[in-house]
Amino acid sequence: GAPLMDRTVCVQLWLLLLTLSGTGGTLVDVLVDRYYIPKVCPREVQTEDFIRYHFNGSFHADGKHFDSSHDRGKAFISQVGLGRLITGMDRGLQGMCVNERRRITVPPHLAYGSIGAGGVIPPDAVLVYEVLLLDIWNTEDVVQIRSYSKPATCNRTTAASDFIRYHYNGTLLSGEAFDSSYQRNGTYDTYLGQGDLIKGMDEGLLGMCVGERRVIIVPPFLAYGETGYGALVPPQATLVFDVLMVDFFHPSDDLTVQVKELPKGCIRRTVSGDFIRYHYNGTFQDGTAFDSSYKRNSTYNTYIGMGYVIKGMDKALIGLCMGEKRTITIPPHLAYGEDGGFIPGSAVLVFGIHVVDFHNPKDPVEIRVTHKPQECDVISKTDDWIQYRYNCSLMDGTLLYSSDQLDLPSVTTLGANNVIWGLEEGLSGMCVGERREVFVPPHWGHGENGAAGVPGSAVLHFELELVDLQKGVPEGFMFVWTGDSPDPLFPAMDLNGDKLVPLEEFTTFIMLQVKEGRGRLRPGVDADSIIKDMFNNQDLNKDGKIAENELYVTEDDKAERDEL
Repeated sequence: GAPLMDRTVCVQLWLLLLTLSGTGGTLVDVLVDRYYIPKVCPREVQTEDFIRYHFNGSFHADGKHFDSSHDRGKAFISQVGLGRLITGMDRGLQGMCVNERRRITVPPHLAYGSIGAGGVIPPDAVLVYEVLLLDIWNTEDVVQIRSYSKPATCNRTTAASDFIRYHYNGTLLSGEAFDSSYQRNGTYDTYLGQGDLIKGMDEGLLGMCVGERRVIIVPPFLAYGETGYGALVPPQATLVFDVLMVDFFHPSDDLTVQVKELPKGCIRRTVSGDFIRYHYNGTFQDGTAFDSSYKRNSTYNTYIGMGYVIKGMDKALIGLCMGEKRTITIPPHLAYGEDGGFIPGSAVLVFGIHVVDFHNPKDPVEIRVTHKPQECDVISKTDDWIQYRYNCSLMDGTLLYSSDQLDLPSVTTLGANNVIWGLEEGLSGMCVGERREVFVPPHWGHGENGAAGVPGSAVLHFELELVDLQKGVPEGFMFVWTGDSPDPLFPAMDLNGDKLVPLEEFTTFIMLQVKEGRGRLRPGVDADSIIKDMFNNQDLNKDGKIAENELYVTEDDKAERDEL
């Protein structure tokens, strides 16, 4: 509207009009004193607008009140400029802003004239109205939408029949709050476009992204209309909603999977019945975190495809490679549903997962030969003594142990249960200089409980190299013949022919058999100690010498001691 006169000028004009009146002059128009104008005024009252306002009415002559909307306890509602108000108010309300305060002085010929009104307004009364404008709308109004914050990426926006979860602050056009989801500490959850909301919100919430913020202004006839809403929303009130879209989905939605990182050389993918160990970060669609395995410093371990996790995750964990990273979005009907549990009901869940390893309870030890010498005549078997180098890692590359970290070389006797079964399997059948990669599932390793430094149910990756190999002897023996033994044996042992074999002579005989390849001592043990034990075992009378009759024992004795 056109700019109004300065307040001082208006007052001076009014005094002039009063002077004219006292000398037979006539008041020609209303006097408007705009004594409070809000800084922001997006809209001014025009003819045919509907308005809602509070007022106090008094007589100019003595200041006595004759009417008040405050006293009646509800604002006055009317349409401007169509004769539904006295002419002076129809004119005095023009160009007014919401939250503006005016003093409107109306001369009698623009009020109730020389007749007055119902015994309340006397004839020729000058009326003064103190007005506070609360609301403006027009039948041509539409829902106004202003988005003031949007996420950087938005793959999908809300559509009719979606189920949405949003936060809001609701105010009247005057700024008076009437409701807030934040105060209830919970989102407002409903279907969109199916009549569950007021018409203006069904329209205003369409096309939103998760994380988007909007101001939605709804005229009364698209809100609660003439009846209002209880004590919260008065009749014919324009509503202003400040909305944050938290979450939405469609009941027909399936889970969505986005592969973030796929390792090279994936030769096997997860199948139903596998046991998997994975890390995850769990968030809602707006990015708010609700759970993380990383914060617990422990993987989540479970069987897949067997109902041990929510349906969407059970499905999403099929067909993955070790080391793969995925983002998985799961609608609530494949997650925790309407009830939610420890998360809000009807929440869409977003998981960023990293597969550490997986195995099947039927998996064998997997062996990959990475280097094999051209000559490989002798291979490691049960009872052999071996020396080897190794690195032991988790499947994500985390190094657990290495022989390079040890002061002494890594040695073992195969079949003696000195190492886990899977490593025993991986070290068997190797020749000196051979290198292998060996993958040991937990049932061939440290099982569900793990070990010092080894997580429970972990698949282990060994890099092996066989450094030395000494052929072994059966369990319970200290020496074996690799061919036929001398027959008769005692004369062969009695090198000087004196019918007695002391320790020195016995040692010389045994070492000669080993040197010439006719016999083998238990490897990995000091030779002198073994030979002394063998000698003591044959020296029945403990006189320090073996006689011919001590070399041969009865069948009962054989069960009690090792035989040469």
